[in-house]
Amino acid sequence: MASPDAAAAPPTEPERWRDLDILLSRPGNLVHSTFDPSPGLRDLIGSFVEVLVVGAGGLGCELLKDLALSGFKNLHVIDMDTIDVSNLNRQFLFRIQDVGKPKAEVAAKRVMERVSGVNIVPHFCRIEDKELEFYNQFQIIVLGLDSIEARSYINSVACGFLEYDSDDKPVQETVKPMVDGGTEGFKGHARVIIPGTTPCFECNIWLFPPQVKFPLCTLAETPRTAAHCIEYAHLIKWDEVHSGKPFDADDTEHMQWIYSEALKRAELFGISGVTYSLTQGVVKNIIPAIASTNAIISAACALEALKLISGCSKSVSNYLTYNGLVGTHNKVTEFVRDTDCLVCGPGTLIELDTSSTLSEFIKMLEEHPKLLMSKASVTHGGNNLYMQSPEVLEQMTRQNLSIPMFELLKGTPFATVHVSGMAESNGKKVSSLRKLRVAFKGVEEASKMDTTESS
Repeated sequence: MASPDAAAAPPTEPERWRDLDILLSRPGNLVHSTFDPSPGLRDLIGSFVEVLVVGAGGLGCELLKDLALSGFKNLHVIDMDTIDVSNLNRQFLFRIQDVGKPKAEVAAKRVMERVSGVNIVPHFCRIEDKELEFYNQFQIIVLGLDSIEARSYINSVACGFLEYDSDDKPVQETVKPMVDGGTEGFKGHARVIIPGTTPCFECNIWLFPPQVKFPLCTLAETPRTAAHCIEYAHLIKWDEVHSGKPFDADDTEHMQWIYSEALKRAELFGISGVTYSLTQGVVKNIIPAIASTNAIISAACALEALKLISGCSKSVSNYLTYNGLVGTHNKVTEFVRDTDCLVCGPGTLIELDTSSTLSEFIKMLEEHPKLLMSKASVTHGGNNLYMQSPEVLEQMTRQNLSIPMFELLKGTPFATVHVSGMAESNGKKVSSLRKLRVAFKGVEEASKMDTTESS
């Protein structure tokens, strides 16, 4: 009899995939109508499906592991953060020697070491730094984020690929499904977003509570908590010392300065509890995370991703919530899509004269009540009509500014264009991407007359 202290032998390759192969090779009453059970389905998924994981933090680490063990062999992960010592209690792929290294790179390396045959490409950058075509290569996008702004941006990118036919029905080849996971303490959610069919992130953004705001008089005169001291340094002291210099929450030097000033403020008023991690949480509105909640929500997200890709079961409809604070409570709520959504709908209609130039069109975006977008870049059909940055692209596309949009869009009566820039949200400027339907005044009527006369 083997010693109870003896280490268990690692599973062989057939043993590791046994249960998954059974799931993918048997029919059933709950499978999707497109499901074609096959013993080789796992190999097909591993060979042809590419998955993007956005975020390599507590939830992102779990997602990479779970997706790799669910048969997905071609993964990409994008995250702009580096590993901090405070991450080590719940982000299990990281070690003390990894502090200071990019999360995406270390997480990818660790999962590839443990799961043979999987290939994970890390991207250490901001999600806004990637071109739209980068996101278009993936069959599914899985989100492990702790930021409303980041979720909103990825949601707008994925919905931007969506096209509608003449009956305003989604063209299935353009649908980019997403699975969004989120945790807060012992609570979490996993939801399926199928643009054009289920609600997108913007359709029910009201589910997220508004960020807590403190009266400025309290911050300036009678601070009572550590959070008050941090917000004083963030909202008041920074502008006093760095007049005109914008604060960057992702700059470690900026965050360290806020922390130092908050400490001084706390000492002055005899307040304890100011830490660097709390400073990050208050300034960036980071929500607390617990390892067990991350594991549960990640498992739900990975299963939904497998169901969407393989059809081995019907997807959850469409918002799963978990609460482990007192006992365990799970609930599925089917939210309704907003048919007038500016992001996942057919697109905001912009009517132009055939003589309106690209420059005039960009100016209209700044004044449009539903958009209010400044510094807009414009693309159509994968082609850059005008790009604000980088400088080399701005110079290459600058000549288009004086050309009529009707000419740039090849003389079509209707066209879909994508614009990205800075838009106002909750009183602050955030990166935004929108899909627009451009219609040229009088062109459709003229084309109908020509058709009638020729017949």
